[in-house]
Amino acid sequence: MSLPHFISLEGGEAVGKSTQIERLAARLHKLGHKTLVTREPGGTPLGESIRHLLKHAPEGRGMTSQAELLLFLASRAELVRKVIVPSLDQGTWVLCDRFLDSTTVYQGAGRNMPIEIVDRINAFAVGPHLPGLTLVLDLEPKEAQRRQIKRTRAPGEGIFDRMEAEPTDFFERVREGYHNLAKAHPHRVKIVSAAGNIDETADRVWKEVATAFGL
Repeated sequence: MSLPHFISLEGGEAVGKSTQIERLAARLHKLGHKTLVTREPGGTPLGESIRHLLKHAPEGRGMTSQAELLLFLASRAELVRKVIVPSLDQGTWVLCDRFLDSTTVYQGAGRNMPIEIVDRINAFAVGPHLPGLTLVLDLEPKEAQRRQIKRTRAPGEGIFDRMEAEPTDFFERVREGYHNLAKAHPHRVKIVSAAGNIDETADRVWKEVATAFGL
């Protein structure tokens, strides 16, 4: 069951998801829509603790792919039932920075885990609650890496987190995984170029949203 006012933004690292999701929320708000921006992993107290463990905590370094998969899904199961579904029931548009497709491509394609296992556990975590639209911000991995390096050198920014530190070939598999998802689910998953500046990407994002929801 796709939820019509539930949009997820996907993509590799440093493609601009956080910036674009805030731009999209502001645009919807101007049209009079109530919006909620959340993220994965995270979005709940439990999810934020899991996020820290997955991305930053020293205890998470070297964790097995299986443990990583289950931690992501624990965060997602909590977010769906405590935040996403209640908000949608109140008529709020929910914009999520990553959702189940991240697990399909990062742990499935990226970690080379069996897709059928990832899909089955993903389905258990989210139940029937799928986004009405998923936008994949697409960028060539080497360009994304250049953006990452530039970002970490900015004031107040630190070193790469555990996921960002993966090698280029990992992100090439991730990118291919997203393109395969778009081919498999063309009505829900749309590829949006993240090349160029922020405003250009925002216009591309809005075009997909306006088309999908008749705005």
